Amino acid sequence: MSASSTPGHSRLTKAHKLSFAGVATLGAAALAFSLVPAGAAEGDTIPAAPVAWTQVVDGAQTKAVQQHLSAQLVVADKAAKDAAAKAKADAAAKAKAKAKADAEAAAKKAREQKEAASRSAARTPVFANNLDGWIKEALFIMKKENIPGSYAGIHRNIMRESSGNPMAINNWDINAQNGIPSKGLLQVIYPTFKAYHVKGTKFDQYDPVANIVAACNYAADRYGSMDNVNSAY
Repeated sequence: MSASSTPGHSRLTKAHKLSFAGVATLGAAALAFSLVPAGAAEGDTIPAAPVAWTQVVDGAQTKAVQQHLSAQLVVADKAAKDAAAKAKADAAAKAKAKAKADAEAAAKKAREQKEAASRSAARTPVFANNLDGWIKEALFIMKKENIPGSYAGIHRNIMRESSGNPMAINNWDINAQNGIPSKGLLQVIYPTFKAYHVKGTKFDQYDPVANIVAACNYAADRYGSMDNVNSAY
C-alpha cells in the first residue's frame, strides 16, 4: 500500500525526530549557560547560576581531609599510648631486675659473711680451761699481734709469780702499798695492764689469757720478750 496522509496531519519521519531532538538539546544547553532578560541589549547575557557540582566536590574533599586528619590523630594517639605503656613496662622490668640484683647481692654478702665466720671459727682452736690451755690461747693471740714469747718462757714466769693461780694478788709489796697491787698469773699492776692490754681479750686483770698477753706485751716492749725475764719485772 502506498503512503498517504490524513488531511490536517503531517507524518514525521525519522530525520524530523532527530532534528527536533537536536534543537531541544541545543536550547537546553543555551539556557544553562546564558539568559537574555527583557530589555537587554543585543549580545548581552547573564551567566547562569553555577551548578552545585563545585560545592559537592569541595564538600567531599573537606570531608576526606577531615577523615584523614582524624585517622592520623587516632594513629598518633595510639602510638603515644603504646609508647607510654612500653616505657612503663620497661621501667617496671628495670625495677624488677634491680630488686632481683639487690636481693642476690644481699644474699651473696650474707653467704660470704657466714662462710667467713665459719672459716674463722674453724681456724680458731678450742683451748682447755686450765694453765696449759691459757698459755696456748695467749700464744695464739700473741702470734696474730706479733708479740714474741714461747710456751716455756711464759710457763716459767707464771710459776714464779703466781704458781699458776689466776686469782693471785700481792698485798704486801710496794705496789700494794701504793694502792696498785699486782694481780693474776703474771702479777701485773693495773697501770701496766691498762697500757699494754691487747684488744680482743677481756679487760680484766684476773682473766688468765688477758693477763698473760698484756704481761708479754709489756715484757716485749721492755725486755724484748717474756723469754728474757727471769725475775721480778
